[in-house]
Amino acid sequence: MSVHIAVDLGASSGRVMAGAAAPGRLELTELHRFPNGPVPLAGGLVTDAVGLWQQVLHGLRAVARAHGDAATVAVDTWAVDYGLLAADGTLLGTPRHYRDPRTGGVAERVLARVPGPDLYARNGLQHLPFTTIYQLLAEADGPLLAAASDVLLLPDLFGFWLSGVRGAEATNASTTGLADVATGRWAPDLAELAGLPAGVLPPVHDPGAVLGGLRPDVLATTGLGASTRLVAVGSHDTASAVVAVPAEDEAFAYVACGTWGLVGVELERPVLSAESFAANFTNERGVDDRIRYLRNVMGLWVLQQCVAEWSADAPVDLADLLAAAAALGPGGPRVDIDDPRFLAPGPMAGRVRRAVAESGGRPPAGPAEVARCVLDSLADAFARTVADAVRLSGHPVRVVHLVGGGARNRLLCQLTANACGLPVVAGPVEATALGNVLVQARAAGDLSGSLEGLRDLVRRTSDLTTHQPEPTTAGAP
Repeated sequence: MSVHIAVDLGASSGRVMAGAAAPGRLELTELHRFPNGPVPLAGGLVTDAVGLWQQVLHGLRAVARAHGDAATVAVDTWAVDYGLLAADGTLLGTPRHYRDPRTGGVAERVLARVPGPDLYARNGLQHLPFTTIYQLLAEADGPLLAAASDVLLLPDLFGFWLSGVRGAEATNASTTGLADVATGRWAPDLAELAGLPAGVLPPVHDPGAVLGGLRPDVLATTGLGASTRLVAVGSHDTASAVVAVPAEDEAFAYVACGTWGLVGVELERPVLSAESFAANFTNERGVDDRIRYLRNVMGLWVLQQCVAEWSADAPVDLADLLAAAAALGPGGPRVDIDDPRFLAPGPMAGRVRRAVAESGGRPPAGPAEVARCVLDSLADAFARTVADAVRLSGHPVRVVHLVGGGARNRLLCQLTANACGLPVVAGPVEATALGNVLVQARAAGDLSGSLEGLRDLVRRTSDLTTHQPEPTTAGAP
């Protein structure tokens, strides 16, 4: 079988994986993994794009050593962040991270010009203060944007460094606030709203497009062959993850759970009602022109930050922590896991305790109580979002698929089943990389057919665990 390389850059870690797919067979091997996260710099937060690029090259060399060559390569990352290119291809500055505080108050400036419901009718997106349209407006008067020839979303930036192709992949473009929800292509009026100079948004291409060969310097550095092609996949990592949801039919909801939890259903057309706007649901493009109707939930970020805080004093065994949290049983305190206080990195356990105290509860004491509070709160948020998605879209849901790193957390999966009152199928953990490889393999002709066929292959070849709701707690608020 041909080798397809998935470069999967998540908000907390990156990986380079070699995959292969054929009817009845799906393989994935990790060749390189590395940490990632926002980097403090000059009072703000940036993404170390050049450092990540070096890690990508390291991973590609590992693929070449292991397999000799590869048919295709594709990149996915988190959404909304971007780099600015000069006309000669030079990176201008260092890409800002979406958690950088520079966007404070920017959304209000946009909404003063265009009412929220009108903006929703144009781009279909939930309100998030760090959406690309607001990030760009935050630097609209700065020298870097004025000097830019192209604004490239992060996966497209890495694609440019791989191939020299300047473009924008449709699933990620749909997360920016700059694309027309009806067409998935750039909307000039939204670009003007962001203060963008004319012509800086590159052409949009769809997942499955074969973009071209790799640059000579990349071939020389990695040892890959001249036949390797860059392929566009669902470059928003959630879009790739949803490809690999092992659903048996259409009546499913998904939770793509890592640093973020993206919770929703898959539809044929967007939902743009006033109720959908009020509920802060988003309509993002998926592979094969599906609509990912979802809402962002904080995900494992809060627990990750708590563990990092506790680990500064002594190593934390995550399995032991989760076992202690599970032993506490139901009925503990909850917080609004999407409270903006939890967005910024840094010591987090104290924020959780203060949020509980402010709501009149008894603050959790030790790490196990804090972890249980966070996971109970997260499961409740997942359940509310699934219920809202069903109510707003009319789409039936009989099972919830929890994919991504959160699928390893058995306590979270069980709590989610309890809160939803529905079975939760956990896995695959590497759904994003699998979805990335599946779209590459289909583009290369190794596979054919619909998303449903790709999902059937995932279901038949993956290690999945089903968590049934416990009868005493099913449907708990």
